[in-house]
Amino acid sequence: MTLIRRHFLQLAAAASAVPAGMEIVFAQAPQGGPKLTQILRSDLRAQDQKVQETVVNLLEMPPGAAAPWHMHPGAQELLFAIEGNVTVEIEGQGATALKAGEIVLIPAEVPHLARNDGSGEARALVTHSRADKEKPFVVAVKRGA
Repeated sequence: MTLIRRHFLQLAAAASAVPAGMEIVFAQAPQGGPKLTQILRSDLRAQDQKVQETVVNLLEMPPGAAAPWHMHPGAQELLFAIEGNVTVEIEGQGATALKAGEIVLIPAEVPHLARNDGSGEARALVTHSRADKEKPFVVAVKRGA
């Protein structure tokens, strides 16, 4: 467990060292919305293909920004708060406010969202472990009012 945590903290440190001008972005974020910068996308090796791919992104959210409700088919998500506060809502579990240094695991196929309810910038390292690269990476989920 210590080795996994140390490796994850090393990834978080690497993410915080990424130049601010790096423009490898999954999708164009609307003005003032969250920005997701891919840091790593690599096939997993020597795992009997139970997990085919790991994708690591840096999520940057200005105050008041939110990612919409969505899910990741066949992909578990780890969200590690690096800076600021990130609120994560997971269907059936309610909301969790993460402070810098805290982490949440979001199971595959479960609708969720992330938002910045704070007054300052929030940054998080987001890692997805995908069991099937042929499935879409993210699927928007409509929620009733």
